[in-house]
Amino acid sequence: MTAKPSRHTFGLDEFGLDDRMRLFGYVTAENRFAYLWLLRAFETARSSYHVMLPTADVAAAMEALHQTNPECPDPADLELPRLLDALVDWRVLDRGQDGTRATTLAEYRNRHSVYQFTEAGYRAYRAVETVLTATMDDTTLSRLVFADLLADLTALAAANEAGDAEEVYRKLNRLDRALADIAERAARFYHMLGDLSRTNDVSPEVFLAHKDALLAHLRDFHDELQRYTPRLRAAVHEVEATGLDRLIEAAAEADERLFHTPMERLEDWRRRWRGLRSWLAPPGPDEASEADRLADATIGAIGDVLALLRRVTEARRGGVSRESQLRHLAAWFTRAGSQEAAHALFDVVFGLGGPRHAAVAHPDPEAIPTRLSWWEAPAVELSRTLVATGRAPGTGRGRPARVDRGEDRRHRLRADQLARERQLADAAAVLAEEGLDGHRLDEAQTGVLLRLLDIALAARTGGAARAPLAAAAHGVRLTLTPTPGRFTTVVTAAGRLHLDGYALTVTAATHTAVRRPELVPA
Repeated sequence: MTAKPSRHTFGLDEFGLDDRMRLFGYVTAENRFAYLWLLRAFETARSSYHVMLPTADVAAAMEALHQTNPECPDPADLELPRLLDALVDWRVLDRGQDGTRATTLAEYRNRHSVYQFTEAGYRAYRAVETVLTATMDDTTLSRLVFADLLADLTALAAANEAGDAEEVYRKLNRLDRALADIAERAARFYHMLGDLSRTNDVSPEVFLAHKDALLAHLRDFHDELQRYTPRLRAAVHEVEATGLDRLIEAAAEADERLFHTPMERLEDWRRRWRGLRSWLAPPGPDEASEADRLADATIGAIGDVLALLRRVTEARRGGVSRESQLRHLAAWFTRAGSQEAAHALFDVVFGLGGPRHAAVAHPDPEAIPTRLSWWEAPAVELSRTLVATGRAPGTGRGRPARVDRGEDRRHRLRADQLARERQLADAAAVLAEEGLDGHRLDEAQTGVLLRLLDIALAARTGGAARAPLAAAAHGVRLTLTPTPGRFTTVVTAAGRLHLDGYALTVTAATHTAVRRPELVPA
């Protein structure tokens, strides 16, 4: 009977894997916050190029953190030697001896202990800090990276053709990191959108305040992705045309990982290039790339955001969301005292009673004795319309009338609408150029001004009654600035418009362009 070989996991045997798992033992320990601040003290000293710390320096670093962070425990209240020994047992810290600090023979014999991070312990600490400091602020899609990818691919082709192995390694390594960053950012961003659409605690105010920026971010990213995808695919083919095998060999030759064999480095870079190609230029003509899938996911995310916007808007209009209503209704059914009460609640809420044809009365109810059962009583004549459709006879008879489209009237109304929009756009341009002071507004300019005032005042809320108001339309921007005690008067063709407590300015909107409507077939 032969012994079963030991099972390896990610290159580690069971003992090595157990040692790595023990690195996170301080996270669940009783004094986990003290351990965390103790390691932060080591990180602070490491940032100042102090790697090995004796116990006295560890206490001084903890004291400095305690002075600037009230959450940090006082080192005087902690048993630092015991905590340091525990971190050494977990292999997070490494303990050494430093006899050079001794000033007497007795101190030299006792020798001072010094501590520093182990390599695996520092990685474990950084992983914990990454989880603790993770926020949603960096869950964004980088649209500027596509230009860098295209430039790196062009430089990679030139370096491979020139035989510059080090430049090939640098560019290929940079491309690998850039694609990994894109994939990670996309995963975090779409996961955040999924959490946002699934959560029951959506804040309407926060979502409505950021929805425009979110939709603009998704739209810009999708536009850049669509613009650069064919150019990146062509750049990948140009790189391969310079010699793919030579490219992989050059990258593996310049790779400085000592503990990888040449064959392992070759296979690793070949795998990275296959991943890069699957992202930008898959080999099959009908095979979708990861960039195409990312574009589809972006379009789906835009639809999800719009659906969430509709849900939030409906909740604000009704005062409470449909989901909240159903949850309260389910609670009422749960608290119903009896089955009869639950049935009564069901009938009241959903309005579902007996079948309508079963509620039809006999023309002469008194002719049938009440003691007779349904089996014995004569049948009641029912209308076929009532039985088949549930509608009472006499409603909805006949075929529906033909809809008169009125194409001529529709074209005429469309032309009139476009003419009014052109007139308002011209009036808005004159209004932004000449201003309001000393200028009598005609009818069209007055209409633009009133429309802008209506938009600005409609956006006013009770909590920000004296905050500046702004509105933009037809390529101009109106700003209402609160000025207590000031009286603004605008002369119009219909009379004088007085604004008490506001200063009124109209300027050209720099972020939008005035688009003149054109007569097109409806």
